[in-house]
Amino acid sequence: MNTLLTADMLVIILGCALATYATRISGYLLIRRMKNIPPRMDAALNAVPAAVLTTLVAPAFVAGGLEVKVALAVSLLAGLWLSTIPMLLAGWAVAVAIRHLVL
Repeated sequence: MNTLLTADMLVIILGCALATYATRISGYLLIRRMKNIPPRMDAALNAVPAAVLTTLVAPAFVAGGLEVKVALAVSLLAGLWLSTIPMLLAGWAVAVAIRHLVL
């Protein structure tokens, strides 16, 4: 008997996959039917990446330790002048340095 994948878990995984696919394809189908994207919708769609990034970073900032907060602050400042990869490397290097040298 395989305890890693039960029938209940398989149903949950398939349900989540269907829900994810439905939400993604519905947005595509909705926008495909529009001839012009209204300015408000265009502004909302342009705000999505910042909103997604905030949902990823904010919990880490709140729940993380000092090294996470400092690394995120350094990444934020580095992001003002550098591209994505150097920004990520700067934050990662600060977190690693603090964890090994201070904590």
